[in-house]
This record gives sequence, structure tokens and C-alpha cells, in this order.
Amino acid sequence: MPHTAQIPSHRKPRRSASRIALRAGVASGVLGTLAVAGATGSASAAEPVTETIEMPTLTANLSAAMAAAADSTQQMATSYELRAEQDAAVAKAAKEAKADREQAEKKAEEKAAAKKKAAEEAAAKRAAERETASRSAARTTLAPSTSASTSTSTSSGTSTASTQSAGAPASGSAASVIAFLKSHVGDAYVMGGTGPHSWDCSGLTQAAFRSVGVDLPRTSQEQSTAGTQVSVSSAQPGDLLYWGGAGSAYHVGVYIGNGQYLDAANPGKGVVIQDLSGYPASGAIRLL
Repeated sequence: MPHTAQIPSHRKPRRSASRIALRAGVASGVLGTLAVAGATGSASAAEPVTETIEMPTLTANLSAAMAAAADSTQQMATSYELRAEQDAAVAKAAKEAKADREQAEKKAEEKAAAKKKAAEEAAAKRAAERETASRSAARTTLAPSTSASTSTSTSSGTSTASTQSAGAPASGSAASVIAFLKSHVGDAYVMGGTGPHSWDCSGLTQAAFRSVGVDLPRTSQEQSTAGTQVSVSSAQPGDLLYWGGAGSAYHVGVYIGNGQYLDAANPGKGVVIQDLSGYPASGAIRLL
């Protein structure tokens, strides 16, 4: 007998039958265990062998995923909040820019209006200065109605030489026109003035002739073609005088005799009586 005959064999018995059971479940993020049990069907009826395998837990991975999702949600919320702030800032800037633009446009309009007004006032001032300058520059003697008139007084035997026609005495409507004009001597000159105590040149002459039923146009240009043209040398009291061309006259007055005329001169003089020798007229109009 071999010396090992009484020693039981350490070799595991062969399994003639097996039963495997798998249990799996997720509770609090833990995967259950897989149990494998087997039993031998040998004659010796050996005790069944049971093996247990622990599956890895998913708790750490799940927590990481949830944390990542939370971070993503927070980032999106932050992005939306930042975008809302940016949109609000853009809207505010646009509103302020619109207000600034409207304010600038308003200031520009006010500046343009002030500039226009200043230009109109300057133009009126220049016109008055031109009128004054032209009167000062033209210092020629008015041609007399007769080249030389000599009258002899039989009562005294003396004679007087006249170098300028005094004109026939005014009568009727002409006298009324002159009386109206003289009643306003000293009134102010105002551009566009038509009375009762401030006038421009054509406003005064229009009112004077209207007082005797003669309806003159409003401007000096129109008045210079309103009646019968006569020479300045043959002008009679009550005739309208004009300076400049017929139809383009820039000033008018009325001849009152004795080489004088009455007009609304300029802002510095107002309504005055002046000598034709100092400012000869360009033409005359007979209206009466």
C-alpha cells in the first residue's frame, strides 16, 4: 500500500451540477452583489461552495455628474444675467444718445434762428447806411426849372436873380398832401413802418396820398411807376420824387417847393425836410 493511501485527496471534487443566481439592484446608488452557488452531485455529498463578488459602486461618478450639471446650470444663469445687464446698458445708452441728439438739434435750430434774425437786422442797418452814404456822396445842385430866372420888381425897382425854381404854390390836394407830411415831421423812421408815428419812406408817402384819395402801392419800387413821369427840374409841390431807377427805386419822398422835399429819411433822422441840392432825386411822378 502506498504510503499516501490513507491521506485524503486535496483535490476539489468535480461539480456535477451548478446553480447560479444573480441578484442586482440599485439602492442609494449601490449595485447589489452577484452570488454564484454551486453544489456537487458526487456520492460523497460534499458541502456546496458559495462565492461572493462585490461590484464597484457608482456613487462617486453620479455625484460628479450631478455636480457638473449644477455647474453648467449656474454658468447658463450667469450668462443670461450678464446678457440682460448688457442689453439694459445698450438700451440706456441709446436713450441717452437720443436725448443728446434732440438737445443738439434744438440748440442748432435756436442758433440758426438767432443767426437769421441777426442777418436781417444787419441787412436793414446796411440799407440805412447805404441810403445815408448815397445822400452824402451826391452833392450836386438840382437843375433849375429855368436856366436863369430874373424877376424885376416894378414897385421897388430892384431885381433878384434866381438860380433855382421855387415852383408854383401848392393848392388843393397837393397842399393837403404837404400839410399831412409836415404834421409828421419828427416822427421816427422804422423799416416797414406805416404809422401812425413811425414810418419808412414809402409807408409815409402812401399814407400822405391816401389822405387825398390817391391809392399808392406799398413799396418805393412800385410807387416810382405809379403816375406820370416828369423831370425833376419841372417838379411841382406835391409831386412824388424817387431815387434809383423807375421800377427799381430804393427811396421816395415828396417835393414841397423851394428846392426842398420831405421824406422819412433813415433811423438817424426820422421824418425831415431836406434840400434837393444835398441829395438830388433820380426822377419825379405827378399824381395830382
